[in-house]
Amino acid sequence: MTPYARRGVHGQTVETLARRVLSGRIPEGATLDLPALQAELDVSLTALRESLKVLAAKGMVDARQKRGTFVRARADWNLLDADVLRWQFAEGAAGTTDTGLLRDLGEVRAIVEPAASRLAALRRDNGDLAALEAALAAMGQESDDASHAVEADLAFHRALLAATHNELLERMEMVIESGLARRDEIVHSSPHGEDPVPSHQAVLDAVRDRDPDAAERAVRALLEQAVRDLDLAHGTGRRDAAPSGPKENS
Repeated sequence: MTPYARRGVHGQTVETLARRVLSGRIPEGATLDLPALQAELDVSLTALRESLKVLAAKGMVDARQKRGTFVRARADWNLLDADVLRWQFAEGAAGTTDTGLLRDLGEVRAIVEPAASRLAALRRDNGDLAALEAALAAMGQESDDASHAVEADLAFHRALLAATHNELLERMEMVIESGLARRDEIVHSSPHGEDPVPSHQAVLDAVRDRDPDAAERAVRALLEQAVRDLDLAHGTGRRDAAPSGPKENS
């Protein structure tokens, strides 16, 4: 699903409601008091209902006769939706822990990306290599702006998935990027992270050489480094600690 465009009062209303639901401030099963929300948020009832339609499309709310609009059970939410993931990480940035969500997303990535790298090594074309090389070059540029490093890392992993030439795997970027962006925000604001260029260079070299085994090994090593970087940023790891295995995050 295409990420929701965050524009104007309508976009702000969607974001506000979504984050309240995801944080539990509006709990599962709660019936929404639309007139009260309308007054509090200072929006028209039409705008409020349109905003709730966005959340309904993501499985977060529903409306029934006699009951009104209510929050659905978490089991019904589309947790892999890019906006839902982004909203959850926004809550984490605001103070709610996102360690568990980063772990879960990391495990998904550890399943997807090593296999994707194998396909990329077998199917890549010159355009794919150019995209990977450009992202790696951007990653190696010094900048005081952490967002530059985040975007370069995202571009590399986006290009790696695109190099599989598998349309469904390419769509996984919307899931992977949410966790990667949040992880990068944490790591790149910390002084402890390793230089990411060598591990990404190893992936590029293996893909360029059309060596799927080497590509998979390189991605797994990259994921291990990412776990160490995140642990150090959280103050729970040591730089000289042995890798814990390719279980999460990059």
